[in-house]
Amino acid sequence: MLNKRIVNYVGVAIIALTYTSCTVPTLVQKTEHKLTAMSYGNSPGADSINTAKVLWKNYFTDPYLIALIDTAFKNNQELNITLQEIEIARNEVMARRGEYLPFVGYGGTAGVEKAARYTQVGASEANIDIKPEKETPEPLPNFGGGLYARWEVDIWHKLRNARKAAATRYLATVEGKNFMLTNLVAEIARSYYELRALDSQLDIVRQNIEIQNNALKIVRLEKESTRVTELAVRRFQAQVLNTQSLQYGIRQRIIETENRINFLLGRYPQPIPRDNGNFETLTPNITHAGIPSQLLENRPDIKQAELLLEASKIDVQVAKANFYPSLGISGSLGLQAFNPVYLAKLPQSLMASLVGDLAGPLINKNAIIATYYNANAKQIQAIYNYEKTVLNAYIEVANQLSNIDNLGKTYELKASEVQALTQSITISNNLFRSARADYMEVLLTQRDALESRFDLVETKMQQMNATVNIYRALGGGWY
Repeated sequence: MLNKRIVNYVGVAIIALTYTSCTVPTLVQKTEHKLTAMSYGNSPGADSINTAKVLWKNYFTDPYLIALIDTAFKNNQELNITLQEIEIARNEVMARRGEYLPFVGYGGTAGVEKAARYTQVGASEANIDIKPEKETPEPLPNFGGGLYARWEVDIWHKLRNARKAAATRYLATVEGKNFMLTNLVAEIARSYYELRALDSQLDIVRQNIEIQNNALKIVRLEKESTRVTELAVRRFQAQVLNTQSLQYGIRQRIIETENRINFLLGRYPQPIPRDNGNFETLTPNITHAGIPSQLLENRPDIKQAELLLEASKIDVQVAKANFYPSLGISGSLGLQAFNPVYLAKLPQSLMASLVGDLAGPLINKNAIIATYYNANAKQIQAIYNYEKTVLNAYIEVANQLSNIDNLGKTYELKASEVQALTQSITISNNLFRSARADYMEVLLTQRDALESRFDLVETKMQQMNATVNIYRALGGGWY
């Protein structure tokens, strides 16, 4: 009766300890908020048509720009580094998959052992009537070889979930590569349009140098006829020199922009081939922003953040499984004998084993609890990062839509300003010849006309860059 009570008490204690060991702490929960806006602020014409679905080779029609982007996709070092990160993530998936599959290996042993007389093994051997010494040598050698296997039975799907988390992070690295492609396309396109704008500004400077040299000749003739003083000649000459100096700053910017593109293309400095047409006649692409919910499908950085969030949720499940007992099975099968000759004698030399073990945490689970809490904290971090990425994408699109609209209106006004000031140059020159305007009016008119043309080219460059930025913000460029 007493023994039966003891067994019952031990059983109850084991059940209580097992229940205690499997108790999981309570976590603070948080759910991510996805994009719910129906439109981008006050932007009109929201529909399902989305420019991001357009292939970048169809969005950018300049053949020189297309060739540059193609070269960057092959040679850009940052992109190639990211491709290796994807390879590393793929290998991590393979490693995680191998953890929950049985592992089988092979091995061999060879050695000799002599037990001391006054030990448990030595005393047992001394009291046993063993075979003649010619069959059982002293000390006793040991030779063997065979297969061995071990397998952790994934009861709680801890190992499978670890593989799933690794696979999800692998997909996230792919989306990270896609986001890099989007940024790379945008950066090359912006630099290309900047380069063309600088070419246009350099042409404007050269044209103005010619105009100002002609004006300087007229002033010199006027001085010879005593209609103006040497002061007017010097002022016109200074204006010509000032305009001539502008071209060298522009040339330096051209060199730096070309080298920036060369760096993105992964090559040493060389001239960048480009269209020599009139930059100011370029027409920005018509943009269709679609609806905000499409950002969740088109933006690679949002998809990457979403996958990382999913992986962090799986990590919590993996950490939770550490509170539960694990079941392991190990076994071996082979041949063993004190003489290699006897290894071929079957079944006497056959050796086999099969062991199962069940183990779980009981006391001092601080490390497991800390890992569980950390996994949950990282999950909450991933939620905030996802929400931040979605919000940033929405704001980027809204800003660029407004920017495109305002730049269009600005360009129309700047074009009218340039036209008016260009006409005023001819008018001021004619008035100066007829002594109805002084030389300062001519100088100021020429300076204002030059600045206005520079501003017009700058506005056109901003317009073209805005079309690039909205294409990137919508998630295009990686297809």
